[in-house]
Amino acid sequence: MTRRANTRDRILQASLQLFNEQGERNVTTNHIASHMGISPGNLYYHFRSKSEIVAELFAGFQQQMEAFFTIPADEPLTLEDKARYLENLLEILWQHRFMHQGLEYLLEADPALAEGYRQFAQRTLAGSTGIYLAFAEAGILELTPRQAETLSINVWIVLSGWLQFLTTSHGLHPGRDRRMLQRGIYQILALEEGYVAPAYREAVRELRDRLHVPLEDLSDAAGATQ
Repeated sequence: MTRRANTRDRILQASLQLFNEQGERNVTTNHIASHMGISPGNLYYHFRSKSEIVAELFAGFQQQMEAFFTIPADEPLTLEDKARYLENLLEILWQHRFMHQGLEYLLEADPALAEGYRQFAQRTLAGSTGIYLAFAEAGILELTPRQAETLSINVWIVLSGWLQFLTTSHGLHPGRDRRMLQRGIYQILALEEGYVAPAYREAVRELRDRLHVPLEDLSDAAGATQ
């Protein structure tokens, strides 16, 4: 039983690695089996299709994101919490970056996944709005519930389209440089800039500056690796 579970986990880990590096559309179950040194039949014993692998990886991503949006109830949020939230968000997105490189294709190929993603998106927007309101209650941000919802929608648009923007406008491969997502987090902080309370503006500006990566640096790094 343990061996079967281990093989299943190894398949998921190998698939995630290959999807992130090469793009989900460019990886087949045969590629995954070959990469692992197992037979295709062994892989099919655990997953009947690549769609099942994608669905399970998405479930893991969803679980991590929903844990991310859990707000501590015992004490108000601090600026250090904001930095921690951004670091955790960057880590989750980097681990599952293939999902944002061909999301429309993934959802079109699997109606059940598409429905699950729509429900997940609604929960994510509600969770993001709740976090912004918690930072407002702590005095770090100054915004109304409507502004918190609007900001959450804008952040969602940036996150879901950022890697595609880098690919189409700069010809960058999103899977090769973690700083590409770091710059995306910087863009989120830029969206929040007008809502930061005066007492926290300098500290938030310092946090934002630490995350800034010039796009030309990303282009230069991509060119050096080609």
